[in-house]
Amino acid sequence: MFSSSIRAMLFLCANLTAGWRAATGAMLAEFLYRAASAGFYGAITQAFSVAEPEWAATVTTAVMLPVVSHSIELAVHVLRGTPHIRTSMIVSVGFTTVSTLFNLYAMRRGALVVGAGSGSAGADLRRMPRLIGGFLAAGPLALYRSLHKTAARDAATEWTPDSIGAEP
Repeated sequence: MFSSSIRAMLFLCANLTAGWRAATGAMLAEFLYRAASAGFYGAITQAFSVAEPEWAATVTTAVMLPVVSHSIELAVHVLRGTPHIRTSMIVSVGFTTVSTLFNLYAMRRGALVVGAGSGSAGADLRRMPRLIGGFLAAGPLALYRSLHKTAARDAATEWTPDSIGAEP
C-alpha cells in the first residue's frame, strides 16, 4: 500500500496542470495497477536479494524490473489517456530505481521480507532509520573501499630503484 500510495501521488502531482479530473484519473489508474502488481514485483526483488554475485543481482534487479513494470505501466496510462505521461513516467522510473535498490538492500538485511524467518511489519518499520542510513552510506562506503583497495594494491606493487632485479 505504501508504494502504491506514493506512486499514485506522483501521478496526481505530475498531471495537476491538466485539471483535477485528469490528475485524479491518472492517480487512480496508477494506484490500482501498483496495488495489483506490487506483491509480484516484491517477490521478484526478494528472490534476487539472495542471488549471487551480489553486484549482478543488483544490476539485473535495478534494470530488468523497471523495464518490465514500466512497460506495463506505460500501456495502462496510454490506454486511459493520462495527459502528462512523459513527466509521469520519468518520475515513476526514478522512484522505481531508488525504491528497488533500497528494497534489495533492506531485504539482504532481513527486512521487508515475507516467509519463514521474517520479522513483523512493525519490527521492519522500527529498523527503517538504520536501514535508510545504511543505504545512503552504502555507495560512498563502496567507493571508499574500492579506492582504498586500489591504493593498497598500488603501494604493494610500487617499484623503487632498490627493487630492480629483486625477487617478487
